[in-house]
Formats: sequence, structure tokens, C-alpha cells
Amino acid sequence: MAAVRRPERVADLETKYPNTFQAVRFDARDTGGAAALVQAAIDRFGQLDVLVNNAGRAVVGAVEEVGDAQLRELMDLHLFGPAALVRAALPAMRERGSGTIVQMSSQGGRQSFPGVSAYSASKFALEGWSESLAGEVAGFGIRVMLVEPSRFRTGFNEAEVLEFAEPSETYRDLLARVRADMAGADGRQEGDPVRAADIIVSVVHGDDVPLRLPLGSEAVERLTRAYRRDLEGVERWAETARSADFADVPPSSRPI
Repeated sequence: MAAVRRPERVADLETKYPNTFQAVRFDARDTGGAAALVQAAIDRFGQLDVLVNNAGRAVVGAVEEVGDAQLRELMDLHLFGPAALVRAALPAMRERGSGTIVQMSSQGGRQSFPGVSAYSASKFALEGWSESLAGEVAGFGIRVMLVEPSRFRTGFNEAEVLEFAEPSETYRDLLARVRADMAGADGRQEGDPVRAADIIVSVVHGDDVPLRLPLGSEAVERLTRAYRRDLEGVERWAETARSADFADVPPSSRPI
């Protein structure tokens, strides 16, 4: 079942697979409609094996340029919408003792860049929420995978999808290259979405489902650098950090 804002855009799939595919009109920000959508999928196909939260878009602009409404909309789209769908899907998955939840995050969900603070904030939130979820549902046979792509040749960078905050004089020159890069990426992204989908399907059908799956060479390289940078930072400040503890309190053995 494909829950999309414009079902007409996937009409070819419904024609090609009339018995195994259904498109329904749905806005991922509609948290109130999540339960009915999940029930409709179960009614149509009998069970729910995999939930993929794939909706997403970006707002480009400096922190001072992106307003509350834009930031909240991305949080609705990337966190609250997926959270509602997951909550709606979990009872059926728990009852069957199996299921996989695929959360489409981004390389920007583990590191951020100037000009994409709102996008990364919402993806960082999805990552933290999903990591906690994974620990909570593993005992029920439910798996969670965060997919962290680099740039893939989808509609993400299309002019009517990508939003640019009104540039200010303060940040106009500083973010000029970022804006130009994002605006000029459509149709030139190095990632192949068909190959990416094949990889995701293959991993979901397998026994070894990672919590995080980077996709694309750029994602692998950038995330590797980010992890090494962060580890170096922890190691550099480790002694200073440890000195903040009470000297007579033993190390914690708490579950968190």
C-alpha cells in the first residue's frame, strides 16, 4: 500500500500490479489518520510486514532565516508523522511476533551542515526516537532500520519540492554555495534510487538488519569522517569530562 499525497503519480503501478498494489491519498503529517491507514492496509492485504516511512523534504536557510512554521512543518513530516504510523503499526506486528520498520533518514541525520539546520534537526530527532524504539521492540521480533542516504536521483531537489528561506544580507554570501549546490543538484545526484530500493528490500528480507544503513559512497565517506571526528573529540576531552563526577561515587550500572 502506497500512502501518497498524489495517488495519480503512481497510477502506473496500480495498473501494472492490480492485485498486489494499492495507492491511497495520505499526507504524512496527518497523525490523526495513521490508525485508519494501517487498518486499511491490514484489511486489504491481511497483514502488515514492513512499514517504510519515506516522506521528506528540505528547507534551506540559515538558522536566523528559517522561521518557526517551517521548522515545525519539517518536524511534523520527519518525526511526528512517522511516529504516529509506527505507533499504529506496532500492535499488529507485536501480535504476529514479526515486522520491520524502515525509517528513511539521511546522512544529514547524523551530521549537519550550514544552511540545513531545520532538515537535520528533524532527521536527528527521528534517529534518536528510532534508536530508542529499536531497543523497546526487539524482544517482540520487530526490527528497526534507519536508512541514511547521500544524494539520490529522486524528486527531493526539484524546484517545487525544495524550499529556500528568504536570504538575508547577513548570510547571503556565506550560504551562496550551499543554495546553488542544492538548487542545481536535481538530475545530477550520484545515487541510483532503483539500486537503493533493491538494497533496502534485500536487507529487509534477510536475517541481519542493521540499526543504521548508510547508502551511497558519499554517505559512507562523510559519516566515517564524522564518527572519527566525534570520537577524537570525546577522547581529547575525556579527562576533563570525567573530572565532573563526584570522586566517591562508583561508575553507573543503570540501564540507561
